[in-house]
Amino acid sequence: MITDLTPISDVISHYQKVDKTIAKVLPTITWSDWFEDRVSSDHFYNLSKNIIYQQLAGKAARTIFGRFESLVKEVAPQNIINIEGQLLRDAGLSWAKVSYVKDLAEKVVSKAINLDSIEQMENETVITELTKVKGIGRWTAEMFLLFTLHRENVFSYGDLGLKNGIAKLYQLSTPSTKVIEQIVSRWTPYESYGSIALWHTLDNR
Repeated sequence: MITDLTPISDVISHYQKVDKTIAKVLPTITWSDWFEDRVSSDHFYNLSKNIIYQQLAGKAARTIFGRFESLVKEVAPQNIINIEGQLLRDAGLSWAKVSYVKDLAEKVVSKAINLDSIEQMENETVITELTKVKGIGRWTAEMFLLFTLHRENVFSYGDLGLKNGIAKLYQLSTPSTKVIEQIVSRWTPYESYGSIALWHTLDNR
C-alpha cells in the first residue's frame, strides 16, 4: 500500500463539504485498483511505457510493450540508445514512438532532463521538464504526476474522458472549460481523487 497518500476518509470528508455530487462516487471506488501495482518505481521505465501506450487500446498496448521489454531486456536509457530503430519498429512501435523513446533515453543520458530530482519538483515544473521530450505532451506529463508521483491535486483539462465524466455526472450537455474549472476548483487540494472518480463513472481505466 502506498503510505504517502492522504487517508481516503479524509478525502471523502473534504468532498462532502465542497461537492456532494462527486462525494457520493468516492466510497464506491476500490482505491487500491488505482494506486497499487500500477507502476514501477523506475521513472524512465514508466515514461517509456506511457509513450508506448499512447493512443492504443489496453490489450494491444500490453502486447507491444511486452515485446519491447523482451527485446531490450532491461528498460534502461543506454539500452534504448544502443538498439536499432528497425528492431523497435518490428516489435510494434510506430516510427514516431521509436523516435520518442530514443529521444527520452538520449535526454536522460545527456542530463537534458533530470529524472533523479523530479520528485522534488512542483507539478508545473515537472510538466515543463517532461515536455522537453518529443512525444510527451501535457497530458502524458499529468498522468505521470498522478499515477507515478502520486500527486493528489491533478486534473487534466485536456482529457476527454474527464470532460465526458463531468457531463455525465453533473448532467451537462457540453460543459465549457470555464464551467469545468468552476467545478474542479472546489476540489483542491485533492483534484486527483475527483479525476479518478470521473473515470470510474465511465468505467474507463
